[in-house]
Amino acid sequence: MPQPPPSYLDCSVNNLIEEETSYDVTEMEEEYKHLISSCNQEQLAVFTSIMESVEKKEGGVFFVYGSGGCGKTYLWRTMISKLRSERLIVLPVASSGIAATLLPGGRTAHSRFKIPIVLDEYSMCSISHTSDIAELVKRTSLIIWDEAPMQHRYSFECLDRSLKDIMKAVDPRRYHMPFGGITVVLGGDFRQILPVIPQAPRGEIVAASITRSKLWKIATVFKLLHNMRLNKGRNNEEIQNLKEFAQWVLDIGDGKIGPPPDAGVEYGEDDIAVPERYCNMGSENSVEQMMKSTFPSFLEKFQDSNYLSDRAILTPTNVK
Repeated sequence: MPQPPPSYLDCSVNNLIEEETSYDVTEMEEEYKHLISSCNQEQLAVFTSIMESVEKKEGGVFFVYGSGGCGKTYLWRTMISKLRSERLIVLPVASSGIAATLLPGGRTAHSRFKIPIVLDEYSMCSISHTSDIAELVKRTSLIIWDEAPMQHRYSFECLDRSLKDIMKAVDPRRYHMPFGGITVVLGGDFRQILPVIPQAPRGEIVAASITRSKLWKIATVFKLLHNMRLNKGRNNEEIQNLKEFAQWVLDIGDGKIGPPPDAGVEYGEDDIAVPERYCNMGSENSVEQMMKSTFPSFLEKFQDSNYLSDRAILTPTNVK
């Protein structure tokens, strides 16, 4: 017997698209106006270039490079609120779950795009052409991927191949465009953790970095150099101390800080000299003392979110 048109038979709702288009437009527009008014010139230059790429629907790969405090997350929130205020779909993802929680509606990249855990140079995302995720991707205007330097380059190349395969159903020409013609913004700081490969030498780790990918050659790189956190000091002396400490941290990441010039002492390749003003020289050097110094009155304040968010103990390695 004759069948009705497919549009009458398919009454299902794509929950993924529904979720990404159900934001309050008025609320998003107010948030965008508030955020864009506080952006500095570096952030505005990046924002303008990326939004121009989205509006022209020409695709493009961008990388925003900046150390902690330079406003990358603030920039992501500005772009997200701008597009969502226009009911456009933007998919914010991150390489780690902690970073993903800082993005409005953020997910890990592996969760959102079904990237395989074990990757090689031929891997593809587990997204079928008839799935809800595929339909979501076809309507996506922008993908933001935070903390990109810590991810293996195979992850980006895997997503690139998969999006090309999906988007060719929209327009055959998109198969030959990076990421299927969807504008992709990557962000992060190469001074932090590179891809973790167990027992791998330095050369193998560097080879796994995104800078060794073919996608890096076509990426437009922006740098955020102005540290926004340095303006939060209560007086000029505190602001100056913050600037000196921030510059010292950057110098460590750039390899400019070496071991102390003590004659007759053998230092390792990665040893550095820590200024005395950043050390507690007047008490015992123990784990218990470190905990008491970092988290004073912990039993009374452990339920205070502001108290906890202002303190952290970082360990560079998993060995004693």
